[in-house]
Amino acid sequence: MNYLVDTHVFLWAELSPKKISKKVKDILLNEESTKYVSTMTFWEISLKFSLGKIDIKGILPDKLPAIAKDTGFEILNLDAQTASTFYQLPKIKNKDPFDRILAWQAIREDCFLLTHDKELAGYKDYGLRVIW
Repeated sequence: MNYLVDTHVFLWAELSPKKISKKVKDILLNEESTKYVSTMTFWEISLKFSLGKIDIKGILPDKLPAIAKDTGFEILNLDAQTASTFYQLPKIKNKDPFDRILAWQAIREDCFLLTHDKELAGYKDYGLRVIW
């Protein structure tokens, strides 16, 4: 199985694992599953860090890709086809562009999205599979 973590799940996995559901913890600890962090997650964290909207406990955003790899995540790049077809994902309740591109990547890459964001559930009708 393939899993893509939402930005908050990635940060919680690295900094506050107690916030993660048991189901998601079990997935993250399962060595047989493939767990991805999107490059869009790193961009979102870097952007929010530069704006002073996020504190990642003394870690600089440019260290996060190495931390992700060291803790068992693979990096999922945003490919040109996924980026260029993003318009096909309708705007529903959640209009956050970072959430929406992660949902689209999960759909296109046939991954389950690990997220606590209930607003993303509306994309189930478009092929998104969510686990929390």
